[in-house]
Amino acid sequence: MTCFIAVLAYCCNCLKVRELGRIMGVPVSFLKRHPFPGPGLAVRVPGDVTEGNRLDILRKADEIFIQAIKDAGIYDSIWQAFAVFMPVLTVGVQGDQRTHSYAIALRAVTSQDGMTADWYYFDYKFLADLSTRICNEVQGVNRVLLDITSKPPATIEWE
Repeated sequence: MTCFIAVLAYCCNCLKVRELGRIMGVPVSFLKRHPFPGPGLAVRVPGDVTEGNRLDILRKADEIFIQAIKDAGIYDSIWQAFAVFMPVLTVGVQGDQRTHSYAIALRAVTSQDGMTADWYYFDYKFLADLSTRICNEVQGVNRVLLDITSKPPATIEWE
């Protein structure tokens, strides 16, 4: 039943579906969860998802991002937030070593119904700390980007 509610929440007016879920006794933590792409995490990896450990890198970066949002107490103020793996090697320096690693893009939007959306305005210190944490904790990442595009012209997801 909760899977059915999740599909409805992603495809329909989320406020009405979440209210229906509340009436049906679906746990609040599930009802407040951000929408997740039906095709799965692979849509957040442009290009070949089978190359290397791209999905593992994305999972770890996304976990850090979402937990930081929850820890900051802003999760419920954001319609949807997620990390995107960028299949581009960038030059960086980590420790005393020059690196050629991947970039991660962060996307967070506010919306009423998902038909239009604006990017979420994070505090600069939050972003600085988050970037440092992702680069330090996620092997294979040396750059973090922030997507500040509204919908339209962009969509919420990247693919």
